[in-house]
Amino acid sequence: MVNWAVAAVGMQGKLDMFRTVSLSNLIGSFATAACALATVPDAVAAEQPVQAEKNPPGDIPDTQVFIASKSKDGYALKVPEGWARTDMPAGARFADKLDGVIVTLTDAGVPPTVASARSDYLPQLEKKERAVKIDAVKAVTLPAGKVIRIAYSSNSEPNQVTSKQIRLENLRFFYFRNGKLLALELYAPLVADNVDQWKLM
Repeated sequence: MVNWAVAAVGMQGKLDMFRTVSLSNLIGSFATAACALATVPDAVAAEQPVQAEKNPPGDIPDTQVFIASKSKDGYALKVPEGWARTDMPAGARFADKLDGVIVTLTDAGVPPTVASARSDYLPQLEKKERAVKIDAVKAVTLPAGKVIRIAYSSNSEPNQVTSKQIRLENLRFFYFRNGKLLALELYAPLVADNVDQWKLM
């Protein structure tokens, strides 16, 4: 059985709560993950993508200091110093304003595939998040090994005071090894120049 870490993207509110809960509780294959997503209220129907800001907040500075975060489960990653950490049953979340990193580790019986991602995972992801645009789903090789990489953009949750939304860039990586599935999610305002910083993580 694969425990897929499915995370909805949002700054505040209902989807943000779903992100925390679902990362530790989904079990089964991509189909099971899709069923779990189906229990979450739909995002606003037919919502249109908001324009990406020309100078968006959330650009991690080149001078940002990164620190090592090690898990008792055996994995480690580098995260920006000063980001708020929230521990979860299956992992942790690191966030600062509109930027975030989520990592989870769960039991799994079979590795993920591009086909299962496309058939079972993406339809519910598009339904539950706001104005999702899938950019790519592919198998890639990283220093840690082969992973499934999903790249997409989405609208943030509306600001509770101003109702303003930000267009977000999202990357999710699913890495299977020795009966475990590690899921890593990176998100930030679209067009924020965080490529080099994300590579460090």
